[in-house]
Amino acid sequence: MGTLGIEWIAFISIWAFIAMGYDKRQAKRKKSRVSEKTLWLLAIAGGGIGAYFGMQVFRHKTLHTSFRVGFLMLALIDLAVILYFIGLKMPALSQLF
Repeated sequence: MGTLGIEWIAFISIWAFIAMGYDKRQAKRKKSRVSEKTLWLLAIAGGGIGAYFGMQVFRHKTLHTSFRVGFLMLALIDLAVILYFIGLKMPALSQLF
């Protein structure tokens, strides 16, 4: 299960990163854009890391507080899931369970 989860997060993160770059390019060209709903769905589905890095690399949606904070939080959650899958113990979380 762990390997599949990490592969899923990697796949969706790459997809989200590409979507952010594509949307930025389309915005510059004033053409059809990727909807914000699609960007959020990619981030929520496990692509938080890619969405956050895409936002930073392409300097896209950085003025939107909801994107800055939301994508960062989703990226941190995805990172925590990856660390859990590789077996790294997190002291604060182990006290909860």
